[in-house]
Amino acid sequence: MAEYKDPENTILMELKTGTVVIELLPEIAPKHAERMKELARAGSYDNVVFHRVIDGFMAQTGDVANGNAEKDFNLRRAGTGASELPDLPAEFSGIPHDRGTLGAARSQNPNSANSQFFINFKDNHFLNRQYTVYGRVVSGMEHVDQIVRGEPPATPDRMISVKVAADVAS
Repeated sequence: MAEYKDPENTILMELKTGTVVIELLPEIAPKHAERMKELARAGSYDNVVFHRVIDGFMAQTGDVANGNAEKDFNLRRAGTGASELPDLPAEFSGIPHDRGTLGAARSQNPNSANSQFFINFKDNHFLNRQYTVYGRVVSGMEHVDQIVRGEPPATPDRMISVKVAADVAS
């Protein structure tokens, strides 16, 4: 296994082209970081599609209720659901929405984030202090850049698996 600075707060997202390594920011957004680890450990993110991918903006995924390509999948409903866990309060910070950062997707209500998230393709500073940043891609951004575009994509890419690095045997 590769060496990670903090394996307990490192996410390994397997895409069709390779592994994306995400460093969570529990000191900035502890509830969001914990939620991602909880859903990853439950296998909830495995096979969930990227349902909203806008070129030059971001790739959104994480609808564990309607986005699993292997379980009762309906592309029109992908992006409308969440986990069975309660919504999270906003954890806005001064961390900018730079290329490769992970942001919590939500409705108009700032305290409605649950399981969905997005990865920024470029610096999107107009989102600063409006959406919770709780992680950043530290390697594998080239794989994120290859995710098929669309709202929704006709044949969406998916997260093959999402794991906490501390749980992966070396």
